[in-house]
Amino acid sequence: MAVYLVTGAAGFIGSHVCGVLLREGHRVVGLDLALDGPERPLKEHRLQPLRAQPGFRFQTGDVRDRAALGTLWAEAGPFDGVINLAGLGGVRQSVADPWSYLETNTTGTLNLLDLCRAHGVPKFVLASTSSLYGRHNPRPYREDADTSRPLSPYAASKKAAEALCAAYHAIHGLDITIFRYFTVYGPAGRPGMAMFNFVQWIVEGRPVTVFGDGSASRDFSYIDDIARGTVAGLRPLGYETINLGSDRPVPVIEVIRRIEQLTGREARLEFQPAHPADAPATWADITRARTLLAWEPQVDPQEGIARLVRWYQEHRAWACEIPT
Repeated sequence: MAVYLVTGAAGFIGSHVCGVLLREGHRVVGLDLALDGPERPLKEHRLQPLRAQPGFRFQTGDVRDRAALGTLWAEAGPFDGVINLAGLGGVRQSVADPWSYLETNTTGTLNLLDLCRAHGVPKFVLASTSSLYGRHNPRPYREDADTSRPLSPYAASKKAAEALCAAYHAIHGLDITIFRYFTVYGPAGRPGMAMFNFVQWIVEGRPVTVFGDGSASRDFSYIDDIARGTVAGLRPLGYETINLGSDRPVPVIEVIRRIEQLTGREARLEFQPAHPADAPATWADITRARTLLAWEPQVDPQEGIARLVRWYQEHRAWACEIPT
């Protein structure tokens, strides 16, 4: 039995990764910001099944606060590995507030890396993003593609975090796995992401904002597949960057039509100009994940969207109030 620190434990991916680790018999210390604000019902919903398990401990805290992280290490450590899933997501939001993204995604990663160095933690896993790939990269995106020209402060902050990981591996020999996630979706997903927004807006009869003409495609990746792949990355790999995606890009307008079909409601589409920070398409080459992790996505978008719609309808009484 190992003990893992999972940051962002009340988040979408973090809560599912905690669940996988607990089912495998490990102990988990979950770290996240205070559970307040308009998304509190969603965070509490994610944490509820975790809190019921004796191997789980939840701690409020901020990855930007190195002193507080040191106290957590002293109280809850030692750790066999750290999975850093804390961070700010969202391309357009990062344009409005790039400073917060740099502090959380980059400085937060540095704080955790240096504590791993100081305490001899043998494994570090970083959540990165497919947003690092730009318009100049051929599709499907491979991990060895040029990612030196990010389109948003969000992508730039994750690129900086990846660079810090490379430095700590080179200097201190930390075993590090970096995952570039592709448009993760599923039940209890992150508000602000297209899939959650579309379901809420269509079910509630609200306008559905579409940037561009709807032909932009995304490599939508189901949460259970992503959590399973993330935990697989805890094995010793030295230093690796690995795409996790579905390898099945779907146009945004097809996602909307699927939700309409499942809900029996027609979307009130409102088209807006495409955002300059958005890539026109994403598509993951997952050869490396297959080779190194023996990992394969198992839930296709048709089934994954159906699961999300069922979850929303079951929890609609409060999910309809989540800001999107």
